[in-house]
Amino acid sequence: MHAFVVHRHQLVLKQSPLPKLRNRWALVRVRLAGICNTDVEILRGYHDFRGTPGHEFVGEVAEVRGVSPRERGRWLGRRVVGEINVACSAYGYRPVCAFCRRGLKTHCVRRTVLGIIAHDGAFAEYLTLPLENLHFVPDSIPNEQAVFVEPLAAACEILDQIDIRKFRGAAVLGDGKLAQLVALVLRTQLPNVVMYGKHEKKLALARRCGMKTKRVFGNAKDLKRVRESYELVVEATGSPSGLALAQHLTEPRGTLVLKSTFHGAAPVETWPIVVKEITVVGSRCGPFKKALAFLRSGKIDPTPLITRTFPLAEAEKAIRFAQQNGVMKVLLKA
Repeated sequence: MHAFVVHRHQLVLKQSPLPKLRNRWALVRVRLAGICNTDVEILRGYHDFRGTPGHEFVGEVAEVRGVSPRERGRWLGRRVVGEINVACSAYGYRPVCAFCRRGLKTHCVRRTVLGIIAHDGAFAEYLTLPLENLHFVPDSIPNEQAVFVEPLAAACEILDQIDIRKFRGAAVLGDGKLAQLVALVLRTQLPNVVMYGKHEKKLALARRCGMKTKRVFGNAKDLKRVRESYELVVEATGSPSGLALAQHLTEPRGTLVLKSTFHGAAPVETWPIVVKEITVVGSRCGPFKKALAFLRSGKIDPTPLITRTFPLAEAEKAIRFAQQNGVMKVLLKA
């Protein structure tokens, strides 16, 4: 199969044999893969990853191993999306780790992560995942929506981490892909959601979805210019500089949810957290079932976020394009 691997901070095409399957694992033919900011950070050295990146995908099950003929028939040819954290149970480790025993598989101490940690990802014709990680995609959801399930689930995680009913409104700091999905999810629960961002075209996209927006510089000037505050703030800028403004926007005894991941250190002053007694919540992967339900119901349609689709063979060109100003979601079609 064709697969792209990270080599010296670039994507390089190589021919690879089809990956071998463990019992109760599936071989998935990738149909669409999404390029995420995390993939860009991986090229910059995030997690020192050396394999095939890519963790947002929709595909079809091409083969399964270690199941009954009846179960095999249930899986073959079905469209699926997949949770990216592969935990102890899928590898047959006994006993499973303490986090898995507590039901926290996304924090398994021996986990691999699709396209991010020790597990080849979706910038290839095929990938492998355990059956326990896969979710069937309803016929009513097109591939162009299904490819968003992983990042949309990450946005939905906020609803599982906080009691959204306690808040009257929220601010989303950032105007990129994940920030837009977070704002769409929060809008299903709150009447007042405001997006803060640097890019007028991206903010205009949010306004077309009925969102309130405010333009910021994305630097220290904002700390003097921005006067308002919110009970709930979600930081999703993908930038180290976003944290200071996020703390500034969070009112006393408010809640700050952190969504950004990036390679390198962020300058952090902790005094606003202490003085304002802010609750800080780290937030990562989320519930696929909730994301699929939002898509199936039509309450959220992420397809306006798609800027361009490239063939898989042009993955290197696509990831360069994805880093240009004003570009939102870039897809790879296998």
